[in-house]
Parts: sequence; C-alpha cells; structure tokens
Amino acid sequence: MKLKLLPVALWALCVPMAAHAETTFVAEKTVVTDWKAVYGSVEAKDTIPARARLGGTLVELSVSEGDQVQSGQVLGQIVDEKIAFQLGAIDAQLESLTAQLTNAQAELARAEALLDRGVTTKQRLDALQTQVDVVMGQIEAQKAQRRVIEQQSAEGQVLAPISGRVLAVPVAKGAVVMAGESVATVGGGGFFLTLAVPERHAASLVEGNKITIETRDGDRDGTLAKVYPQIENGRVVADVDVPDLDAAFVNARVLVRLPMGAREAVEIPAAMIRSHSGLDFVLVQDGAETFERAVVPGERRMVEGVEMIEVLSGLTGGETVVAHEH
Repeated sequence: MKLKLLPVALWALCVPMAAHAETTFVAEKTVVTDWKAVYGSVEAKDTIPARARLGGTLVELSVSEGDQVQSGQVLGQIVDEKIAFQLGAIDAQLESLTAQLTNAQAELARAEALLDRGVTTKQRLDALQTQVDVVMGQIEAQKAQRRVIEQQSAEGQVLAPISGRVLAVPVAKGAVVMAGESVATVGGGGFFLTLAVPERHAASLVEGNKITIETRDGDRDGTLAKVYPQIENGRVVADVDVPDLDAAFVNARVLVRLPMGAREAVEIPAAMIRSHSGLDFVLVQDGAETFERAVVPGERRMVEGVEMIEVLSGLTGGETVVAHEH
C-alpha cells in the first residue's frame, strides 16, 4: 500500500487547528492547610548525669563524647587515698582487739578451772566473761566499720545511669572531683524532636497530629507525641516522634512544618498563569467568550504530581480557566 502525501494547503490548515486545541480547568474551592515553619532540635528523651558517688581523684576515664554505653557500665574510677589509711587503721585496731580477746579468753579459761577447784568466785568468772563479750563486740563493730569503708571504696566506680549515648564529658582523667559532681552525661530512652512554638499557636497543637520534617534526604512525616502544659518564655514546648530519627548529632536543628489550621482557597495549575507587563493573567471562559483576567498568585504546592498555585484574588471559584496557547 502506498502512502499519499497531503497537499501543502491541507497541511497548512491542520496546523492552526492543532494550535487552537484548548485545555480547560474548573477553579473550585478546596480546603488547604496552613503550615508554619519552625526549627526543632534533636534531643534525648532522658538526659541523666553519671555522678561521682565519692570525692577523690579520677584515675581512670573509659568513655568520651559519642560513645554508646549500657546501664551499669563502668565509665570511670575515682580513688580517695584517705580510704587506704582508714582501712589500715581499722586493721591495726582489729589486731589489737584480737590480741585482747585471746588474753581475755585465756583468763576466762583459767578462772573456770579455778572455779571448779573452788579457788575463785562466781562473780570473778562473770566479770571475765563480760570482758570477753565486750572485746568480741568491739571486734564486730570494727569489722562493720571496715565493710562501710570498703563500700565507699567500691563507690569510686562511676556507673552509667541508663543505656544510651554519652553526650558530654566535662572532666578529664586526673581531675579532682567532689561527691555528686557530674563525670559524664548520658542521653537515652529514644530521641525526639523538641519544638518551641509561640503560645498564640498553642490551640493548634494537638497530640497525634501529623507534621512534616525537612531532612537532607527529603521530607519525612512525624507525629506530635507530647505537648507540655508549662509555657516557657512565651513558647509552648512539644515533642515530635519521628521513626528512625537521625540522632548522630544531639541538639541539631531541623526545619519542621506544623499545621496551623485549614481554610478554603482557589487553586489552579501553575501552567495556566501567564505573566506579562509585570502582572499575572489567566484566560477565563464565559460561555462562548474567552477573556484575560488579572490575578494575584500565592503559594505553590504539588497535588498528585501537578504543581498547583493558590489564587489570592481574581478568581472566586467556579470559573472555567483555559490554558494559554503556546
């Protein structure tokens, strides 16, 4: 079968017809959400300092900022040199009391032998028995005191209060620390985005609302997990739960968009607006007539893959907008 070429005149008539093909769009009112951009910071749910339980010299420090630790893990060792002297003094007293006990028990044994022969009295025997009991009690008291000092020495270990990441280590090896002083700060219990929003927007913060977080890998969704009732410096504090939140940097600032309310707006495809002479125009079809109308465009957003633009004035909704010819 042979193809026939169209005459040049017929081809010329087809071109204007294709050029006048029109695309229309009915500008209906839709409900849009107003978003407010605020900065949130990545924070740990629990931030607990690992404190020294004993005053002394920090002779060992096994962690640094960024390390992962488990609850109860030894982070450092504090030594108080006075404890060794106290233990030595108690050991010397125990040796002295042990010698006294040996002598008292020997005298008690002789007195019992003499009492059997009727040489001594019962009162003398009771006095010696009391002396043995007193020395034994002193020995037990010194042993208890030694256990107390041994426990103080064991408290020289600085333990991680929770499992998590070491956020700060304010001291260095060899430093002298006091009892109760922080050796390291551990953050754990999960990580959240903490927001501080002006109190005029407090009514729009509802737990469970979905929000948008801008990250290096694109936008992500999060959930408003908790709104704190106490207002600080005119701002409402809230926590946002984000699955698999990047917690490589704690207190890192992240841009968050919060829903501040909903309203009606007229939106049309952005491609239907043409700008010239510093103004923006759209083609409006009214019956068989088509005319240009000046409009004031607003924000743009993507709707199902199409870039839509809000018309602030010039359209009230219900108009048929015609795409401009190219």
